[in-house]
Amino acid sequence: MQKTMRLKKGVVLTAVLGSALLAGQVHAQEGFPTKSVNMVVPFAAGGPTDVVARSLAEAMRPHLGQTVIVENVGGAGGTIGTGRIARAKPDGYNILLMHIGFSTAPSLYRKLAHDPIKDFAPIGLTVDVPMTMVARSDFPPNNVTEFIDYVKANHSKLSMANAGIGSASHLCGMIFSSTLGVEIQPIPYSGTAPAMNDLLGKQVDFLCDQTTNTTGQIKSGRIKAYAVTSLTPVGNLPELPTLDSTAMKGFNVGIWHGLWAPAGTPKPVIDKLQSALQAGLKDPAFQKRMSELGAQVMLDQANPAALDAHVKSEIAKWGEVIKKAGVYAD
Repeated sequence: MQKTMRLKKGVVLTAVLGSALLAGQVHAQEGFPTKSVNMVVPFAAGGPTDVVARSLAEAMRPHLGQTVIVENVGGAGGTIGTGRIARAKPDGYNILLMHIGFSTAPSLYRKLAHDPIKDFAPIGLTVDVPMTMVARSDFPPNNVTEFIDYVKANHSKLSMANAGIGSASHLCGMIFSSTLGVEIQPIPYSGTAPAMNDLLGKQVDFLCDQTTNTTGQIKSGRIKAYAVTSLTPVGNLPELPTLDSTAMKGFNVGIWHGLWAPAGTPKPVIDKLQSALQAGLKDPAFQKRMSELGAQVMLDQANPAALDAHVKSEIAKWGEVIKKAGVYAD
């Protein structure tokens, strides 16, 4: 009898403790966040994704009631920082801002340590950024038609910078070369900022990079700009034609960015992050900054379902492109 009573007391105590623990977890989720949130950017500081992240972090801050700290964790085409979030505690205090490379990594890397679908909880899409084809200031061609003809005629002697395998600039360069049917010497860097520095220093010939990184340099006249990669002209660079309007019909490369948390992050926390994201995207200062940089705010797709569907579609799309190009990384 005593053994039975002790057993029952143990069961009751376990149930009470379990209920208290569950109540504590629910309370913590409802009170989220109670401290600063860490937003990992898997690229070097000063690059185009970093620019988006810092603007977005500031726009989300008042709606979370806490500071959003941007942490740059670069390397391996963004896979190191991305992997860190895949392994982070799923409590909402560590989130990832990553671009199109999130969906190309499964095809580019033979030994990818994370699964872009299983290891992450999508929060929403953020902005879409067109790219620009730019060159050193003394590059001979004077317009986009001359540029294309010059690259085709001299491709074996030219160098095209990029921010590393899997970066947006690498993907754009890969499609550019493939569309022209030529091979151009790629010069990989540890990020877009050092690639741009060498372009400014005339140590490389040209670069395909996001408007968030090139607009200032274009407007200052420190580099030559030939075209944008979107299907329509970019509002802040109206003088630049699209590559699609040239002999490269159909050329269209836009660099979308998304926000993720680790898989297993509770829904109330995801909901709070999504709400802050949507409010941040509506912020007039954020929208003004993105407009100045040529970026399109993706407010209608700033939700988990839209980002999840988009990633799956992009994985399939880029898998075919990368397989055809035969570009891989270990």
